[in-house]
Amino acid sequence: MKAIETVKAFIAQHMLMDADKLYLVAVSGGADSVCLLLMLQQLGYRIEAVHCNFHLRGEESNRDEAFVKDLCLNHNIPIHLTHFDTNAYADLHQVSIEMSARILRYQYFEQLRNDLNADGICIAHHRDDSVETMLLNLMRGTGIHGLCGIHPRRDHILRPLLCLSRNNIEQWLNEQQQPFVTDSTNNETEALRNYLRLDIIPRLQQRWPAAADSMMATARRLAEATKVYDAATKAALEKLTENNGTNEPHEPYRPHETQKISISALLEEPSPESILHEWLSPLGFQSAVIEQISQRLGTLQEGSYWQSETHELTAHQGHLLVQTLQAAERPTLRIPETGNYVYDQTEHFSISISEGQTIDRSENMCCLDADTVDFPLIIRPIQTGDRFQPLGMKGTRLVSDYLCDKKLSLFERRRQLVVTDKNGEILWLVNQRPKHPNRITEETKRTLLIKHF
Repeated sequence: MKAIETVKAFIAQHMLMDADKLYLVAVSGGADSVCLLLMLQQLGYRIEAVHCNFHLRGEESNRDEAFVKDLCLNHNIPIHLTHFDTNAYADLHQVSIEMSARILRYQYFEQLRNDLNADGICIAHHRDDSVETMLLNLMRGTGIHGLCGIHPRRDHILRPLLCLSRNNIEQWLNEQQQPFVTDSTNNETEALRNYLRLDIIPRLQQRWPAAADSMMATARRLAEATKVYDAATKAALEKLTENNGTNEPHEPYRPHETQKISISALLEEPSPESILHEWLSPLGFQSAVIEQISQRLGTLQEGSYWQSETHELTAHQGHLLVQTLQAAERPTLRIPETGNYVYDQTEHFSISISEGQTIDRSENMCCLDADTVDFPLIIRPIQTGDRFQPLGMKGTRLVSDYLCDKKLSLFERRRQLVVTDKNGEILWLVNQRPKHPNRITEETKRTLLIKHF
């Protein structure tokens, strides 16, 4: 089968493109992107070219731009050009040049796609790129997904040339008598991908001529296997979080809201580590940390703690609890008089006074003798050394000891609030217990009502 027919069949097999829709084609001027552009035009798709000049190779970058402009002019293909100061972006954001170019490129592609109402962005990755990706991921200690190579589609990114090798591409261009440009940095073996392309893979193919084809066949089988794996781990995770969590299934994960999984239930699954990866990897936890947790599941100590850049995880009463990482200490709110108040943007307090004796034993209500309380009140998080006299007790206790006895998790203790009077005396350990000396008695004439919601 001719190369272009192979690409046509590949597009149909993976349902990548529709003849009635518009597609952007990323064109660098190299063999791969030139082949992609011209093949898609010959196959009758509505396309427009996109070229990014990153100004990283001096005059060579300008040569590539001029080549792409002439190519599109000669084939009557609309073109979009953009220029980036890649070095400045890398310095500003403290990322590598390679990562900077990638970020800038894909941000521009997506913006242009939206502006033109295009259906997708076609990228010229081919079979050999996918083989390199598999080897890179294997050496980095990837999971099963990393061994699937490059996918034909990722959201709006389409890769119609994954069915062709680099040799197939260059042979087709020769048949078309179509020149292309070569990036001189592709010959620098310092870059790991170039080292694989120029040194390692050729040696593998000398010993095993069908090595690349065999690896791609394996990748295809793994891609199918991952569908079963993903469905099974997702179903198990939904079952575990639904049975043990505080969130309703399929509800969005909200800041400071805790999800939990029973460790004993997790250990009954065929692969607890796989489920942990499904749960924790999207929250930024590294594979090494997840493996460590998995190996210690049966012996985790109460209060064991881990954190990623965005989330934190702890062990509590036979469960693993995870929540969004709190970026800053909770504030202090001054309450000068009765009324309704918003604390930390998400919590509300209602302060009122009623005549006579009112007793409401709801967890989120505090009823105190109003004539024993001096305003302003203060709402704040607990502090080290806080003490109070809980209702029904004769002496004072450390708040930390009281909360430990109540078996609150590390997350719950850290978020615990207190209401104090103007002298700093704790009147209410919010949603837990009021202060004994300020309780309602037979002599109470007015009741101070504090409601938390």
